Amino acid sequence: MGVVNIAEAWPAAGQPFTTDQLDRMPDDGRRYELLDGALVVSPRPDTIHQVVAMRLAVILHAACPEGMLVIPEPAVQLSRTTEFDPDITMARHEQVGGAKLTEPPLLAVEVRSPSTALIDLNRKKAAYEAFGVRSYWIVVPDTRQPELVAFELTGGRYEQAGHVMGDETFHAGRPFPVEIVPARLVAGLRSR
Repeated sequence: MGVVNIAEAWPAAGQPFTTDQLDRMPDDGRRYELLDGALVVSPRPDTIHQVVAMRLAVILHAACPEGMLVIPEPAVQLSRTTEFDPDITMARHEQVGGAKLTEPPLLAVEVRSPSTALIDLNRKKAAYEAFGVRSYWIVVPDTRQPELVAFELTGGRYEQAGHVMGDETFHAGRPFPVEIVPARLVAGLRSR
């Protein structure tokens, strides 16, 4: 299958986007995701976002037990009409190998961008909850007041497991024990 332009990948009028059409979208530097058949397009994340995601992935990788993997920016297909590209996931070894994760990862992390803040806090959270993602973290990469908000699936519903800011430490229990300090994720970075 070759690369096509956006118009060629677009579904027929009145039809929802599906993961088949999403797979045909051009690789043009934008992030294309699906939410209940609607195409969500965001710009490429800024460099602070990327550094924070990388630093967090390194911390998670260092603490990761055998049998689990840290996966940066995978496609996670929740259904035929919903697919996200979280900044980081944790998955079991046996989930890795295909083009996409099609089973719930153990952890999904979104480093929040101004353009996706409401979607990350509401719609994505609800979709990950319904899909069965056990832990969902949102990292706010504000260089003056960084935050981490963590949710854990309990009885089929997300409950807030932690909310730390600046130099406070989040002591995660799931998917494995690890400590995250938001200020360390943005250390030395300055917004322009």
